[in-house]
Amino acid sequence: MRETAKKDTGAKRTGSDGQFGKILSRISPHRKTSSVLFVFLVLLYAASAIVTNYVAGPGIDRIIMLGGRPIPLVMLTGVFSSFSNMSVILLVFLYGWKGFYLCFAVYMIRMLRVLLGAFVTHNIPSIPGIFTSMTTLIAILIIYQRNRNIESYQDKMQTQAITDALTGLPNRFACTEFVKSLMREDVSFALVSVDLNNFKSINDTMGQNAGNKVLLEVATRWKTAAETGLSGTNDFLSRLSGDGFAVVIQDYRSADDLEKAVRYYQTVLENRITVDDCDLYITGSFGYAEYPADAKDADALFSYADAAMYEVKRTNNSNRILRFTPDILKIERTIELERIIRTALEHDTVFFNLQPQYDISHKLRGFEALARMKDEEGKIVSPGEFIPVAEKVGLIDKLDGVVIRKAALFFGELVRKSGADITLSVNASVRHLMKNDFLDELRATLAESGLPARQLEVEITESIMIDSAEKALQCISEIKKMGVKIAIDDFGTGYSSLSYLNKFPANLLKVDKSFIDKMNSSDSSKQYVAAIISIGHIMGFDVIAEGIEEQAQLDTLREIGCDFIQGFFWGRPLPQDAAEKLVMDSVCQ
Repeated sequence: MRETAKKDTGAKRTGSDGQFGKILSRISPHRKTSSVLFVFLVLLYAASAIVTNYVAGPGIDRIIMLGGRPIPLVMLTGVFSSFSNMSVILLVFLYGWKGFYLCFAVYMIRMLRVLLGAFVTHNIPSIPGIFTSMTTLIAILIIYQRNRNIESYQDKMQTQAITDALTGLPNRFACTEFVKSLMREDVSFALVSVDLNNFKSINDTMGQNAGNKVLLEVATRWKTAAETGLSGTNDFLSRLSGDGFAVVIQDYRSADDLEKAVRYYQTVLENRITVDDCDLYITGSFGYAEYPADAKDADALFSYADAAMYEVKRTNNSNRILRFTPDILKIERTIELERIIRTALEHDTVFFNLQPQYDISHKLRGFEALARMKDEEGKIVSPGEFIPVAEKVGLIDKLDGVVIRKAALFFGELVRKSGADITLSVNASVRHLMKNDFLDELRATLAESGLPARQLEVEITESIMIDSAEKALQCISEIKKMGVKIAIDDFGTGYSSLSYLNKFPANLLKVDKSFIDKMNSSDSSKQYVAAIISIGHIMGFDVIAEGIEEQAQLDTLREIGCDFIQGFFWGRPLPQDAAEKLVMDSVCQ
């Protein structure tokens, strides 16, 4: 068996500079020091300065008691002076130009006062304070200038980190961080993914320099659109990579408003572009997804917008603007699986596993060959995914053919080596079976593998009798003449009547797993399986049940007279070496 309500953010519409302001304000680690701390440091400085002047005043002998000992208060002037200097340094370090200019003004006033005192009132002892103030001024100037250099360098590095070098637009990192920040604030918006159509041909025919000029012109036009707000919305533009761009659109009231905004970017793009005296008409594929309606995290939102955009590109309809829907993922996955299947067939990387089949007493009957394949990353692709796609896109016959041939070659060698009387069961789709050269293909496989025909079994579905009963019966009869066995797969899931079944020159009837799963849940389900087995025996078929996973299922099948079983309970699909070991062990018993 084959396996939204919109929030007003209050943000201004901005061009490229404003976009960087948005990004830097959201993702940069700039200090946001409290204004309360600023006031505290100013008051601490003022208090320290007042107390220092008071205790150091001339002509007054002030004493305080500390630990029972008299201490002249003038000795504490150094402590208060330290508080004063610390306040100044912190103000300059934490508050940049605001702290620097405040402290610079205060110290300049202090120096002027000292100078006036020295020359007007002849207060000579205060002159050393000029040098102290000058030293402090030099210190805070050095701190301020160094901080400015560091912050300037940080800003430059941050801008480079979020800027696309060619267009000057925000890059993918910037766009991702901006999207995440909007999500944290729970702001509704749409992410539009844009890819220029046939851009590679411009690079190929006119050169990369011309391609760069096109990208710059497109970026300039869209910058202007975002800056002027002519789209009617609040937009954030970025270049993701190559000819891929993204627009984050906010402040739209309805789906029509959103589409009008996207359509505006589309119209701006499609105006003539002249590069190196050549007139070019560029189109793009536009797809979008909305937060929070379509996705709740940034990665999913980008993936969904890209999926919608690629669907537009696939349909080759540049006038279409598509919103993401779950069906697009199915289409995208189908296209991806088709590519994986074609690649596997082209590079001959399709392989098979063998699932053992046993009689009811646990004697090995043989194996069913099951198609397997991996993607480019080496991950196993589920047969439940790739087999329906292979059927849909018309590759199932090629897939069947590869598996039948490879499995027969392996099994022929295994039979010769072990001498085991076991059967290889292979699937043949309706499409494959009805091909004019199927019988010749089967004969060639038997001849090449040396596998005795009586040890090969071809599984076909009962639906073939509905599609083309006469041709099917003729083909099946020819297969039987070769000595190859016939098994009817998925019995009970199709629409065949007993009259069709009676015409099948088959050997084996397979009961579908869907019936086995329900068999022990109700008496009627159990009776239904018993009836299928009984019909098979009446028609002269052996009966095998597939999908056996529990002891209770095995016990029931024994009770109602099933001949063979297949399933995880007695054997999962095995690679070739494990299947060979199982056969050799069974022969030795």
